[in-house]
Amino acid sequence: MNILQPLLIALQFLTRLPIRLREIPGQQMLGRSMLYYPLVGLLIGLLLAGLNALLHNADILLRAALLLAAWVLITGALHLDGLADSADAWLGGHGDRERTLAIMKDPYCGPAGVVALVVVLLIKFAALAAVISAQNTFALIAAPIIGRTALPLLFLTTTYVRANGLGSAMAAHLPRKSGMIVITVTAIALIGAAGAQGLWLLLACVSVFISLRRLMIKRIGGATGDTAGALVEITEVTTLATLALLGAG
Repeated sequence: MNILQPLLIALQFLTRLPIRLREIPGQQMLGRSMLYYPLVGLLIGLLLAGLNALLHNADILLRAALLLAAWVLITGALHLDGLADSADAWLGGHGDRERTLAIMKDPYCGPAGVVALVVVLLIKFAALAAVISAQNTFALIAAPIIGRTALPLLFLTTTYVRANGLGSAMAAHLPRKSGMIVITVTAIALIGAAGAQGLWLLLACVSVFISLRRLMIKRIGGATGDTAGALVEITEVTTLATLALLGAG
């Protein structure tokens, strides 16, 4: 077995980097690929930090806008799509589980989805400007890592409600013990790197995770690919905003 294959699968799924697989991965390999999600987040963070360094002479707001655009391009707006679908479904579902799940499958973006995208991207842009101004490179690297670490944690602790599809295979074949080790090691490393702000960052991100997971379970009985995408975006925004606010304090 090619030990790099799970990493390549994760890169192909989570980014728009030119990754080509020789064969269609099996379900077990799809599950194992989630162990590499934090590493993919690290790569995205390093790309953002590198771009920020190249733009060091540019205006702060312009740098923030370019970094945000690069972030969207690198990820292919994958999780933003999930955020928009989840927002439309939560509003249009009127509390009904089946209607909520049906709306998530609709490819069109409604007004709730547009508003959610605008609000999240606006906060992300403002937080990027703040951390760039404070020369907080750690925030640029940490946000993508934490956002993607939230995915295996969600799939390990929450039922995947759609019986078929890519997400179902990932959830069913994600190694539980290895997954918890990866999540724990990643969390400890990030908290240690954050210094005195680490505990506040942990509290903010864990609170968001628990709140969103509880909301998913209450409405649809678990998670879907769309709600997982929404979790990534909201977790990234929480990380950036928390570190920006702590830096201003």
